[in-house]
Amino acid sequence: MKTIDFVEAQIRQFVMSKRPPEELRDQIDLGYSFENHVLIIFEIRSRWNNPSEKFDSPIAKARFITSRNIWKLYWMRASGKWEPYEPESEVQTIERLLKIIGEDKHHCFWG
Repeated sequence: MKTIDFVEAQIRQFVMSKRPPEELRDQIDLGYSFENHVLIIFEIRSRWNNPSEKFDSPIAKARFITSRNIWKLYWMRASGKWEPYEPESEVQTIERLLKIIGEDKHHCFWG
């Protein structure tokens, strides 16, 4: 198994653990993309004025910097701009990254 496959398996497991109950997933769900060492976790919601139409709302972004072997973590401000997640914007492992996002001590990711 390649390292990238192992990392993506951990990401997938994390996102699956955070998804809402099956009966709510038509209204709100959770997804992710992981391409070119960039992870984006996002909510999938129905539009309030057209429930059959869905849109993605980003929650967290992380970029793996291969030259330094670190993950850089970002959160999205209300302005729509990504900001480094302080106080821990750089972490060594995917496990630590997902733990920070899951715990969300500063209420930047989950509200």
